[in-house]
Amino acid sequence: MTDVTAPLKTTRSGPAPQELKVVPVRHWGRWIAIVVALTALVGLAGSLAKNDNLHWDVVGNYLFAGLIFDGLATTLWLTAAAMALGLTLGTVIAVMRLSTSPVLYGLATLFVWVFRGTPLLVQIIFWGYAAALYQYLKIGIPFTDITFFQVETNSLLTPPVAALLALGLNEAAYASEIVRAGIQSVDRGQTEAAHSLGMGPALTMRRIVLPQAMRVIIPPMGNETINMLKMTALVSVISAHDLMSNIQDVYAQNYQVIPMLVVASIWYLALVTLLGIPQAWLERRYGRGSSTQGQASPLRRMLGFATDGSTLRPGRKGAA
Repeated sequence: MTDVTAPLKTTRSGPAPQELKVVPVRHWGRWIAIVVALTALVGLAGSLAKNDNLHWDVVGNYLFAGLIFDGLATTLWLTAAAMALGLTLGTVIAVMRLSTSPVLYGLATLFVWVFRGTPLLVQIIFWGYAAALYQYLKIGIPFTDITFFQVETNSLLTPPVAALLALGLNEAAYASEIVRAGIQSVDRGQTEAAHSLGMGPALTMRRIVLPQAMRVIIPPMGNETINMLKMTALVSVISAHDLMSNIQDVYAQNYQVIPMLVVASIWYLALVTLLGIPQAWLERRYGRGSSTQGQASPLRRMLGFATDGSTLRPGRKGAA
């Protein structure tokens, strides 16, 4: 806005431009929305805190119970193992889908079609009750009676193993698409340059393509890890002794369903929050050079700091 009371100066070439006075814009609608949102949040928190039906004493008694920690341990190792299996197998499937071999491409496409096209819950139940389909798992020569190894299905596919297979194979189908998109985002000239230097396809993929593709792979893969942590709750249908399975065992005895679900929600929220920290760090690390705002963490942008520690000013790129 212009201060109309400023004196008009003249020079030999004519009237000088008026002095400008910058007046910040008042965002009254934004402040009203903030007040309304905070009021609603405080009201909701107060109503939950005073609600006797939540039985906060039950929540406090079971929040750090040994049974809960046993379930947390199973949930964490299932998440880590399933993501490791899914990412490793997904990378192989992504490379197969990019292969010029029609057989490799067809097998990889069939895998993705099956495991991405059926619900995860159905896959968990299928692996949990695989003994109803095959009583024994055998390794031998097909269409003959020659068997090298044989084991009873129920003894091998225990509930935790069945849960790991279901989660890992399902994740592999989704991870393969993420990795494939990351590989295709790398310019073809990078591969051709590596081949001109005498590098083979495998070495080129490992040393040239995949490191550059990480900028595209990391953000969605971080979301997949967080989603995997929550999806482990589905293995409670086969009693895999994860966090949700143990929670269900407790409220099946004391009938305190809502308080026990609050306990589960608190722990899931805590774990997801912790997983979000390394995800944000990896995104900033592999996103360097894209934009200043993309490198700064949300908290630092909210507080008005740039990535180099300087204070952001209005109008400067990256300002909150």
